[in-house]
Amino acid sequence: MDFWKTIFWKQFGASIDMLENAILACPDDVWHDDTQPQFWYITYHTLFFLDLYLSEGVEGFRPPAPFGLEELDPAGVMPERMFTKEELHGYLLHCRKKAQNVLLTFTEEKANQTFKSFWKDMTIAELLLDNMRHVQHHTAQLNLLLRQKTDSVPGWVTRTKRGLQ
Repeated sequence: MDFWKTIFWKQFGASIDMLENAILACPDDVWHDDTQPQFWYITYHTLFFLDLYLSEGVEGFRPPAPFGLEELDPAGVMPERMFTKEELHGYLLHCRKKAQNVLLTFTEEKANQTFKSFWKDMTIAELLLDNMRHVQHHTAQLNLLLRQKTDSVPGWVTRTKRGLQ
């Protein structure tokens, strides 16, 4: 199982690293641009669901302050304010640590448990892969925005250089 934990982490961590690189590469004028799609909001949405899907389930889930549960509202309620780059980078660091902890304690029994909500019903192992794909999907959106607005994007991360600790 340690082999698979390491492989999962190298790729999942690479997705998180690519999201971090996009956040850090975003100039303030793009971050604060209130036209659609909003860079900060795509970042927040990505981190919120990264955090949620690394949790035991929807019931009892609470993101760290200052973030709320608006993302779970089916009406598409936006957060009350724009989050700063520093706040969302801090949220990313929280999520990276949480992902490491999930994988460090990952077992075959845990992998076969089910994550259920009104929109998902899958094993935890499948959810981890789905979560990684979700992060990468939105990171690609952020990189497209950066390319369109700055003609520059961070490079591809093949695997994280951070250890599973």
